Amino acid sequence: MAAFLLALILLWAPAGWAQEAPLLPREVVFGPPSVLRPQVAPDARHLAWLETTPSGGALVVRSLGGEADAAAAGDRRIEPAGGIAHYRWAEDGRHLLYIPRPTAKGEAHLFAVDVTNGKVRDLTPFDEVLAQHPVTSPRRPNHVLIELNRRDRRVLDVHQVDLSDGSLQLAAENPGGVIGWVADRDLRVRAAVLSDPRDGSKHLLALPDGEPPWREIAAWPFHEEGGVVGFSPDGKSLLVETSLSADTSRLVRMDAATGDELEVVAHDLRADVGRVLLAPGSGAVQAVSFEFLEPGWRILDDTLRPDFAALAKLRRGAVWVVSRDRADALWTVAFQSPRGPVEYALWHRAEQRAETLFQNRPALEPFSPAPREGRVIRARDGLALPLYLTHPATGDGAPAPLVVAVHGGPWARDDYGWDPVAQWLANRGYAVLQVNYRGSAGFGRAFLSAGDEQWGPAGMQTDLADAVAWAVDNEIGDPTRVCVYGASFGGYAALAAAAFQPKRYTCAVSLGGYTDVSRLVESVPEAFAPLRGRLLGRIGDVLGDEALNRSISPLYHTDRIEVPLLVAQGEKDPKVRVKDTKRLVETLRAHELPVEWVVYRGEGHQLASPANRLDFYARTEAFLARHLGGRAEPYAPPDETTATLR
Repeated sequence: MAAFLLALILLWAPAGWAQEAPLLPREVVFGPPSVLRPQVAPDARHLAWLETTPSGGALVVRSLGGEADAAAAGDRRIEPAGGIAHYRWAEDGRHLLYIPRPTAKGEAHLFAVDVTNGKVRDLTPFDEVLAQHPVTSPRRPNHVLIELNRRDRRVLDVHQVDLSDGSLQLAAENPGGVIGWVADRDLRVRAAVLSDPRDGSKHLLALPDGEPPWREIAAWPFHEEGGVVGFSPDGKSLLVETSLSADTSRLVRMDAATGDELEVVAHDLRADVGRVLLAPGSGAVQAVSFEFLEPGWRILDDTLRPDFAALAKLRRGAVWVVSRDRADALWTVAFQSPRGPVEYALWHRAEQRAETLFQNRPALEPFSPAPREGRVIRARDGLALPLYLTHPATGDGAPAPLVVAVHGGPWARDDYGWDPVAQWLANRGYAVLQVNYRGSAGFGRAFLSAGDEQWGPAGMQTDLADAVAWAVDNEIGDPTRVCVYGASFGGYAALAAAAFQPKRYTCAVSLGGYTDVSRLVESVPEAFAPLRGRLLGRIGDVLGDEALNRSISPLYHTDRIEVPLLVAQGEKDPKVRVKDTKRLVETLRAHELPVEWVVYRGEGHQLASPANRLDFYARTEAFLARHLGGRAEPYAPPDETTATLR
């Protein structure tokens, strides 16, 4: 009888009701990953990984060696206040190097922990100094290079640290404008990339013989892209990513003395160079990844082909090599797929065997992901726009309420793999569009430059509208229920959509969205001042041209906004001032427009607190449910949130 009644219920239920997916808990989607980034030590005796804790994160070390190693090390846990932003093994296999998240004053130190006894040392014990980009080499296992703004807060010099005694020596002094340093395998700083704030150009300087003076060997005008991967094994040439002579970037080998291009190592006609896999001993290029809609490896070293072929058969999706020991016998690998959490494994090359380690979000395992696909559509001017469409996990195939989730940057991209925002929104019943609008990175110089001076009502915004039109024309999205959502530039795009195309959208959600674009440029820290010229080149001179700034800043177009808004920001956000948002909100409320304004105390441009992130997603979900009609998990403020409604 029970089975008969259930059959009747399913028969009489509205179309799609029986297919409704279980509600995916927000905390499962947006809670911090439980574990991530496992790295094997150069001597293969230990494995380290990051583990989430209530205080921000811990570094965990496990022995992989024999009984003596296990007895000496055990399982070590290092848990600095505020969590860990970066870590890596020193080449001696004995020390782990880590940098905590920067403080509100921009201070961050380099620490070393001895895994044999747990002793932690601060290698850069200086007040209000930023440490970043530690570099190691197997040829100098007891040394590490680190960038510090100790001499001058406005620039980053390179220092060499001796791990045996902690002594610090200046290795390269920044003359001003250097945004990247390159050392050879002997840890000699022999190349630098300089940005000219006057025109946004970049210049490659080199010390061919390791002795001054610096010599310019290559230059990239503003609309060209370039960067250095490192020195080749012989130390006489550089591995360089460059868009010169091609649209998409190429990986080339360049003479370190003359700048002559010696050979093209790898190139793809549709996508820029992605990850470069170097041999752990010699530094030779073994593989290069490219990603248009899905990532793939270009294998250059035939000895790796059996490994990648075997790994591809183990899991669906992309395979990433996270770390390798010096003998190249043991790897840590990550399997990434749109259909679930990242899975990590130890890969034993000699045995061609994978030893499962952990998933980064094991609580996701019971839930079925929504279907996700990559597509290419045409903008109104014919430009090809790569995008990702995540179909709603509920419904009967009829046009669904649509959310346009806009990536930040804007010089970034949406890519392949598990996307928490897309899966969360699809689970609530929305079709989700993620558009790589003009100006997005990774698709070549022309596509990136097509976004120059295209803020405000111009091309970036019309690309989003054209994607909505495509979804509506193909009966994917309901034209009467369309919301635009994003953070940082994505939040700006949401405000701009509401201001410049209010008839297209039903509502907008902005987290840390720029209200006055000039403030974004003004907020660039002194240590990164050379990047200001590139910002102005891409956006337009919003500092010198007030009319331009007003024309693209949502703050000055509140009279055009007609749709409900959810606006959220950190109280200490240097890019989005509270007083500017207050002005925007008060003007809209005077026009009787519904605006929900949330300010998170103690937060900056991004929400660092897990409780505040969960609070924002909960408020967003309730907001979307009110205006688009999707599902929502009940809202309950997290215990430690600092959110205030204003």
